[in-house]
Amino acid sequence: MSKSKDETLLLHLGKDKHYKSANPSIVKASSLIFDSIEELHTIEKNYDDVNKSNNHYGRHGTRTNIELENILKNLEQSDYVQLCSSGLSAIVLVLMSICKQGDEIIYSDSSYEPVKSSLKMLKEFGVKSFAYNPNDIDSIKKLITANTKLIYVENPGSYSFEFQDLNKVLSIAKKHKITSAIDNTWATALYFKPIPFGFDISICSATKYLSGHSDFMMGTVAYNKNLRKKISKTARSLGNHVSAEDAYLCFRGLRTLSIRLQRHHENALKVSKFLLKHKKVLSVLYPHSSVSKTYKNWKKNYTGASGLMGVVLKNTTSTKIKKAINQSKLFNIGYSWGGFESMALPGHLGDREFKSEYSDNNLIRLHIGLEHIADILEDLKKILAVL
Repeated sequence: MSKSKDETLLLHLGKDKHYKSANPSIVKASSLIFDSIEELHTIEKNYDDVNKSNNHYGRHGTRTNIELENILKNLEQSDYVQLCSSGLSAIVLVLMSICKQGDEIIYSDSSYEPVKSSLKMLKEFGVKSFAYNPNDIDSIKKLITANTKLIYVENPGSYSFEFQDLNKVLSIAKKHKITSAIDNTWATALYFKPIPFGFDISICSATKYLSGHSDFMMGTVAYNKNLRKKISKTARSLGNHVSAEDAYLCFRGLRTLSIRLQRHHENALKVSKFLLKHKKVLSVLYPHSSVSKTYKNWKKNYTGASGLMGVVLKNTTSTKIKKAINQSKLFNIGYSWGGFESMALPGHLGDREFKSEYSDNNLIRLHIGLEHIADILEDLKKILAVL
């Protein structure tokens, strides 16, 4: 199966042949039981061996977790995947694994707002962080010092949806021998594979598309052998844990990931075309066609697009935007996205060091779900009519 396409791997890996099941068993345990003290100590000693499944305590996961890590390793094309309790916990794990007191982090200014909160927390432990302009990759060079240990990228940017020149980012990181990490939640490893591309670390909020059903929270960190001791040691020290039930639910979501993302993409393209023709819309922040500002960098590295986008409006205010979203009958209001349902929120660019051409007064974030496209468009017409 190693040479099969992703769509096939996601359907056929993880079968429980012992119990003749198409899916892995849910194995719940706090204590894992061994035949002897010698076996326990051998497995514990060999925990870092890439070729073995050597969990020795329930907090590190059971067979269910191991099967999920295995299918994700195949999807990411990485040596390891660390499961975390949420997307944010995965991000924090990376920051704390790579950096210690006196180190510095360079991060994209359009990163997810809780990332910035975490960076402020790390400042109290002696780790400094500096934002670079996602629209000017050369701005990274000006921030590099002898203490720079991590370049953190989120692509596309949160709410503003900049697609960065990732080749240029990696060229800078490799030249200065700096560890690189990317939040790849928007595309997932189905549409972009950070590890083969050259990133050291690939982060994904499994809460979103890997789940697809809006019913659990999880994060994943994919990486290769050279970072094994740093990341696994930190994960164990922080008490990272994912339940067997949540691991199973993620497995269930992966079975339909490719077909769901295809539908999200198809619906999002139709929504983009509709919005671009509307008199109240200035632009759509989505790689909808070659005229899109984001298209070039997206097309260069990605094989598909998901359902999350931004809509920039003409002559409106944040008050009008809130009123318009509140009257929607189809779009749910809430912070997450990546599930089966359509979602809408007013723009929230947060605290940014570099001025954006958009603002919270003219921006809506939409997640285009799996509903029938006619129903989605009908509801959008009603939203726009209020503006």
